[in-house]
Amino acid sequence: MPPVAQPLQTLREDLLARLGEDREYDLAVVGGGATGLGVALDAAARGFSVVLLESHDFAKGTSSRATKLVHGGVRYLAQGNISLVREALHERTTLLRNAPHLAQPLAFVVPSYHWWEAPFYGIGLTLYDVLAGKAGLGKTHFLGPQATGEALPTVRTDGLKGGVQYWDGQFNDARLALAIGRTAVTRGALLVNYCAATGLLYEGGKISGVLAQDSLSGKDYRVRSRCVVNATGVWVDALREMDSPAHSAAGGRAVEPMVAPSQGVHIVVDRKFLDSDTALMVPKTSDGRVLFAVPWLGKVILGTTDTPRNDLAREPLAFAEEVEFILRESARYLRKAPTRADIKSIWVGLRPLVKPQDDDAESTKALSREHTVIVSRTGLVTVTGGKWTTYRAMAEDVLDMCAAKGLLERRAAGQTADLRLVGAQFGPEFSPVSVSQAEGEHSYGSEMQILAGLPGADVALTAGLTEAMVRFAARHEYAVTVEDMLARRSRLLFLDARLAARLAPRVAEILREETGLDPRADEFAGLAAQYLPTP
Repeated sequence: MPPVAQPLQTLREDLLARLGEDREYDLAVVGGGATGLGVALDAAARGFSVVLLESHDFAKGTSSRATKLVHGGVRYLAQGNISLVREALHERTTLLRNAPHLAQPLAFVVPSYHWWEAPFYGIGLTLYDVLAGKAGLGKTHFLGPQATGEALPTVRTDGLKGGVQYWDGQFNDARLALAIGRTAVTRGALLVNYCAATGLLYEGGKISGVLAQDSLSGKDYRVRSRCVVNATGVWVDALREMDSPAHSAAGGRAVEPMVAPSQGVHIVVDRKFLDSDTALMVPKTSDGRVLFAVPWLGKVILGTTDTPRNDLAREPLAFAEEVEFILRESARYLRKAPTRADIKSIWVGLRPLVKPQDDDAESTKALSREHTVIVSRTGLVTVTGGKWTTYRAMAEDVLDMCAAKGLLERRAAGQTADLRLVGAQFGPEFSPVSVSQAEGEHSYGSEMQILAGLPGADVALTAGLTEAMVRFAARHEYAVTVEDMLARRSRLLFLDARLAARLAPRVAEILREETGLDPRADEFAGLAAQYLPTP
C-alpha cells in the first residue's frame, strides 16, 4: 500500500534535536538533490537507518532546474548507447507510475522543413518505441503539414513539410524531490536542510561519520555513520577535498577534480507563444544543439543551452549570448517569436559532467556514461552525473557499491520499484492533471485533503497559490525561507519572477507565523531580480 504522509515535525528545533542524539546511523547522505534523496529513500526502504544533510534547501541546485522532461534520451540513440536508452525508458515508466500527481506523459512534435527530416528522425524515434516495448507511452507517427500545424498552432508554416510525433514524460522536478525525501521519512529517514557538512569523521583511517553545522544557528553536530555517501552534484569535489588529507596519509595522492560543470539556460514565456499541450522539439539547431519549447504549469519553457563553466555558483547567471541563442532559434520555428521583453523568468542549472578517473588513485566503477560511483581508500562513496529520469537506478547502483566494498551489508534491491511516493494515493475524487496545465492543487495528490483543512485554503495569493499552501510547506515540506516556498514548493519564481517578488512580503509573514524563523524576504527580492533579463 502506498505510504500515507503523516504530519511531519518541521520545526528545526526538533529536527536538530534528533540530529544531536548520540547514535550511529547505517548511512549518512550528504546532498539533498535528486541523487541524494533517491539514495536515502532506497536505503530506508531496505531497512537501513539513514540521515541526510543538505547545506541549503532540498533541490536548491541542479535538481530544480531541469528541462522538466522524464525521458529515455533520444540523442543517445545516435551515439549507439542502446543499453542506456533502454534503462532510462524503463525508469521513465517507473517514475510516472510511482508519482502520477507529479509526472505524466507528454507528446512532442519534431517539425520538418526539409524532405529528409521526417523519415530520418522518424526511423530513430520508431526505434525509441521498440526499445520502450510495453513501457511505451504512445506510438510514434508521421504528420502531414496540416496535422503538424494543428498540434503546434504557432509553428512557422512557411516551407513546413510535416513532422513526427513521439511521446516522453514531463514532471515537476522540485516537488518530486520533496516527495522522494518525504517518502524516505515515512520509512524512518531523518532529513535536515540548511545543515552543511563541514568535515568528515574517521576511525582507524576509515570514515566514520560527518561533521555538520546548522546553517541558521551555527551549532555544530557530530553525525556518526557506518557509511557516508557524497551526493552533492556539481559540488562533489568539495567533500572529496575534505577527505584528501586522510586519503594522502593512507598512501594516496591529493584527489583530482571529478566534475567539469556545464550550464543549461531556460527561458519562460507566456503560453500563447506555443498555445498547445504538445511540446516542440528541434533535434539539431543551427549550431547542432537541441531546442525545446515545452508547455509547463501554464507557461512555456524554451531551452536549453550547454555551455562549459569554470565556477560553481549557487545561483549561476545566464550568459547574454545564451539568451540570444534561445530567442534567435525560437524565431526560426515560431511564427511569433518571443523577445527579451516577453521573458517571465530565466533560470540556470549546472550539470555535473564527469571526468575520467585514474583507477590507481581510487577504486572506480563507471556504471554508465551518465553517472559514476567511486569509493576512496578511506571509504567515502561519491556519486555524480546522471539525470533525473534514472535517479532510482542510480540509487540502487550506489547501494550495490556500498555492499561490494563492505561498507553496508547487501540487502534485497528493488524495494522502490513499486513504491508509490507521498501524495500518490488517490481517492475516487482525484485524477492527475497534466503538468502542462497551470500550477495548482493537483500536484499535492492525495494530500489535497490535508491542504483543504488548513487556514487560508480559500485565500488565493494568486492563481494556483493559496495561503494554505504556504502553511503546508512550513508544516510538512521543510520550508523555511520565501525562496523555499516560491522557488520550489510553488514554482512561481521559475514561472514569473516579477509576480513572485510582489507576493514575497505576504509569504514571509505566513512563514514567520509558522516557523518563528527569519524567512529572508529581503534576500528574495534580490534573487528574483536575477531571474529577469538584464536591461
